[in-house]
Amino acid sequence: MRKIGILFGMENSFPPALVEKINSMGIDGVEAEFVRIGGIRLDEPKKYDVIIDRISQDIAFYRSYLKNVTLQRTTVVNNPFWWTADDKFFNYALAHKIGVAIPPTIILPHNQHPEGTTDRSMRNLIYPLNWQELFDYVGFPAFLKPYSGGGWKHVYHVHSPEEFFQHYNQTGDLCMTLQGAVKFEEYYRCYVVGQEKVHIMKYDPKAPHHQRYVKGNPPPSSAKLKERIEKDALTLCRVLGYDLNTVEFAVEGGVPYAIDFLNPAPDAEITSVGQENFDWIVNAVAEMAVKMAQRGDDPARELRWSAFLAGAALPASRPRGRKKPKG
Repeated sequence: MRKIGILFGMENSFPPALVEKINSMGIDGVEAEFVRIGGIRLDEPKKYDVIIDRISQDIAFYRSYLKNVTLQRTTVVNNPFWWTADDKFFNYALAHKIGVAIPPTIILPHNQHPEGTTDRSMRNLIYPLNWQELFDYVGFPAFLKPYSGGGWKHVYHVHSPEEFFQHYNQTGDLCMTLQGAVKFEEYYRCYVVGQEKVHIMKYDPKAPHHQRYVKGNPPPSSAKLKERIEKDALTLCRVLGYDLNTVEFAVEGGVPYAIDFLNPAPDAEITSVGQENFDWIVNAVAEMAVKMAQRGDDPARELRWSAFLAGAALPASRPRGRKKPKG
């Protein structure tokens, strides 16, 4: 019997619906259940062929467990090694290199020394920074946000150097990025599953959380835009090696700018995404997990980081970003 395990935290709707869907498919020799673990031995025997990870980004014990099970040839969605190593700033740099439109973005030194360090630890850092040069590159308005993380935590919309410093001086030892704001006419969030399927959802990031997925899910304004969004979403997830992700696009002047695509445990609660989107993601992930279990995916293939980074060697397509703002 091939087993699919679901590892999750505070979610109430998606994990049980996924288990029910997989088991209701009646696939001979395949069943799904919630992962059950205690203390983990270094020679832990194999229990699952596939694990869908929804929580290890918050719990180090789970992340270490998932790394360990790959030694027993369990396929983990998403790959715990790459997920641990990845960050949003690297995402942006890689996307820019392969021709996906990205707003001007910079990574900033910590406002306060990380724990256990002093000014002597930062002797390679130029001080003071040439802030005007950085502001001229990014432009205002802009978003100050962590180089890694999610859930709109510590995200600030800033409109001037004064407003920037007001918030930057409160970020402590967080590592932050500053990214030019896109004056979007349309905004979309896309589920990408198995590096094959894309579900485009109209999204309003300015609305209250429970109202951000637009009712009726109107499509992109043109077939050309829809095709570009699908293509860029798949390109990003294939290059980064994610089998379950969401990719967000802010559309300005007909160009979809990739704003956020490090979401390997994307929101899938029915209370926020709505029934139609919920049904799509449950069905798509169930079908992907069953295929992985049946064909016995080789997790070692996914552990070769060079394969993830191969996109960096691809010839850059015609530049698609906005013009650099003038100082």
